[in-house]
Amino acid sequence: MKKIVYIISLVSLPLIFTNCGGDHKTTAVADMEPVNVKISSVESDAATPFITASGQIKALNSANLSTRMMGFVNKIYVKVGDKVNQGQLLMSISNADLQAKLAQVNAGITEATAAYNNAEKDYNRFKNLFAENSASQKEMDDMTAHFEMAKARLEGANQMKNEVDAQFSYVNIRAPFSGVVTNKFIEVGDMANPGMPLIAVESPKQFEVTATVAESDITQIKSGIEVAIDIKSINKTVKGKVTEVSTSAKNTGGQYLVKAVLDKTDTDILSGMFATVMFPVEKKAATSMVLIPQSAIFEQGGLRGIYTVSDQNTAILRWIRLGRTYGDKVEVLSGLNADEKYIISADGKLFNRAKVAIQ
Repeated sequence: MKKIVYIISLVSLPLIFTNCGGDHKTTAVADMEPVNVKISSVESDAATPFITASGQIKALNSANLSTRMMGFVNKIYVKVGDKVNQGQLLMSISNADLQAKLAQVNAGITEATAAYNNAEKDYNRFKNLFAENSASQKEMDDMTAHFEMAKARLEGANQMKNEVDAQFSYVNIRAPFSGVVTNKFIEVGDMANPGMPLIAVESPKQFEVTATVAESDITQIKSGIEVAIDIKSINKTVKGKVTEVSTSAKNTGGQYLVKAVLDKTDTDILSGMFATVMFPVEKKAATSMVLIPQSAIFEQGGLRGIYTVSDQNTAILRWIRLGRTYGDKVEVLSGLNADEKYIISADGKLFNRAKVAIQ
C-alpha cells in the first residue's frame, strides 16, 4: 500500500509544478505594460497597380574598344574616370610594319602619278593628231589603252593608301563619342590581340535599364509607356520610358527583355546598378490584390508573419503567404483579408497575446 501511494505522489508532483508555472506566466503577461503600436488597414486598391521586373542599369552609349591589329601597347593617354571628346586619341599600338608599308604605298603613288601624268600628255597629243588625221586609228587606240592603264594604276595605289590609313585607325585607338573612360583592360607593354577589349568608354548622364519580364506579364507591356525605376542602392526612384519590348524569349530562358530609357536627372546613378522597373497596368488587373509594406513583415524559422490586433487590444500572430513584390510593398496571397487592421510598427518587442496600446 505504501508503494502505491509513493508512485501517485511522484506523478502528481510535476502536475503541481506545471500548473504553478502556467499561472505564473499568465500573471506575468497580465502585469506587463502595453506595447505602443501603430496600425494600418489593408486596402486592396490602395496602391497604383503595376508589374515589377528586375533589371540592371547601363549607359545608353557604351563601347569596348578593340583592335584588328596585333602589336605591343606603346602608350595609354588616359586613365579610368577621365572625360574624353569624340575623336580623342586614347591609346597607341606599335606600328613599325604599318609605317614601312605606308612608305612603300607612298612611293608607289608617286610612281603611278608620274606615269599617269606622262600618259595623259601623250594621250592629249595623239588626240589632237588624230583629229588632224596625222595619227592612225591603231595609234590612237594604243595611246588610249596606255592612258587608261596608267589611270587604273594610280587609282589602285590610292586605294592601297586608304587601306593602310584604315589599318592605322586600329593602332591609334580614338574615342567614338564624347564620354568617360570607365575601364582599362591592358597596360603599356602588353600584347594587344585582334578582338581583345582594350578600353571602355561610356556616355555620362544617359542611362537605360534592361529588365526581364515573365511571359504571363509581357503582353501588358507596350513600347512608349512611362515607368518608375526604383534604384535601391541609392534609395531613389526615377521616371523612364519603355523603348524596346522583345517578342521572343528563345535565347533568354523564357524571359522577355524590355528596355527603358531613364529621364535625365541629377541623381548619382552609375552604370551597373540593379533596379526594379514598375510597369503600370490597367486598374482591373489588381482590384483584388492585398498589398502591405514589407517593413511590417517578420520572419521566424522560414515562415513569414504579421501581427493583427484583437478586440481586447492584444497582438495576434498571423502566418501569411506572400506573392510578388511591388516596390516597397508585397502581395499577400493568404492569411490577411482586405480591410483588416495590422500592426506596422511597435515601440517594444511583440509576441502573441501581448498587450498593445494603439497610438
